[in-house]
Amino acid sequence: MSGSALQATRFTPQDNSVGVDSVLLGVFISLLMLGLIMVFSSTIAMGDQNLNTNTAHFWRQLIHVIVGVGLTVLVASIPVWVWDKLSWTLLGLSFLLLLVLLFIGIEVNGSRRWFSLAGFRFQPAEFAKVAIVLYTASYLTRRQAEIKKFSKGIVNIAVVIALMGGLLLMQPDFGSFVVMTATVGLMMFLGGIRVSHTLLCLTVVAIAMYFMVSMSPYRMDRLMSYLDPWADPYGAGFQLTQALIAVGRGEIFGVGLGASIQKLYYLPHANNDFILAVIGEELGLVGILLVIGLYGTLLQRSLLISRQAELVGRVYAARLAQGIGILLVFQAVINIGVNLGVLPTKGLTLPFISYGGSSMLVCCIAIGLLFGVDRQNRSGELKKGGAR
Repeated sequence: MSGSALQATRFTPQDNSVGVDSVLLGVFISLLMLGLIMVFSSTIAMGDQNLNTNTAHFWRQLIHVIVGVGLTVLVASIPVWVWDKLSWTLLGLSFLLLLVLLFIGIEVNGSRRWFSLAGFRFQPAEFAKVAIVLYTASYLTRRQAEIKKFSKGIVNIAVVIALMGGLLLMQPDFGSFVVMTATVGLMMFLGGIRVSHTLLCLTVVAIAMYFMVSMSPYRMDRLMSYLDPWADPYGAGFQLTQALIAVGRGEIFGVGLGASIQKLYYLPHANNDFILAVIGEELGLVGILLVIGLYGTLLQRSLLISRQAELVGRVYAARLAQGIGILLVFQAVINIGVNLGVLPTKGLTLPFISYGGSSMLVCCIAIGLLFGVDRQNRSGELKKGGAR
């Protein structure tokens, strides 16, 4: 394909009208705005007894958003090849944080997932998800010739996943383990591993997850409550039944913004893990479809940006864009599935919408990487001597 033809396939005239993917930017802003509105709505009745105010959660989340947007701009301005160079360092830092967490992390509800510093809680697993995407993108770029060989292309990264997964499961954080494993698996599949190797890996992961669930009474209780939440609606099935009641009350158009009943101490974690149930109650099926549409568009733009990078030989940038899109959207799919009773309960946030500092900041960093790839596509940046 000629250079002029390549240029023609990269962007439409509408894409070139601004220096950023306007659709992706619109999705990003829409998710942030919807998140702020729903955090305000879901927490207005809770308040903060220490600060004697009903809007404390909203103001904290607004600060998270402002800092997060700043990080997005900063990350997007850094050349993509820098992240390739830093991928090993960031992966090592993730391992270190997850290891140290087991000794000095604070325990909440039986899980040791957070560091606490000056009143701010940081969850290393969120950082580790992005680090593993950066590493996998680099791995797929450097091992293009070996990726179809099981011993050289699959085993090495499988060891990395197993080690990091082990640290996550020791917290325990099964949800993050699932997201990380699925993201890497899909990146490897899109990167060109053989279908037979993919099926083998899926089989191994499925068997491992079966034993992890069957040997853990806590996970087994969650699975049984998912299969029949109404068998114990005031015990193991309480979260799911309350979420289903909320979604059911919303019907098509919802009961109205701010009019949710379930958020009034009936639905646990209404401002984070189960915020979609509040959206379903207040904005109805229309609100849920809006959320699904936004994440679907996010995935579509990430794959388009990836294709644009690959067309001009920027393999690392292409794999990175794929990985970020998969990471954000797959976590959203799990959260949505949990809220609708389609998947077993997991402690995962809804990216850009749920309340929480760690999740918001890391998600903003992740989408900043995606904007960075898009910026590189438009500017024609290339690292010296490399297709990054």
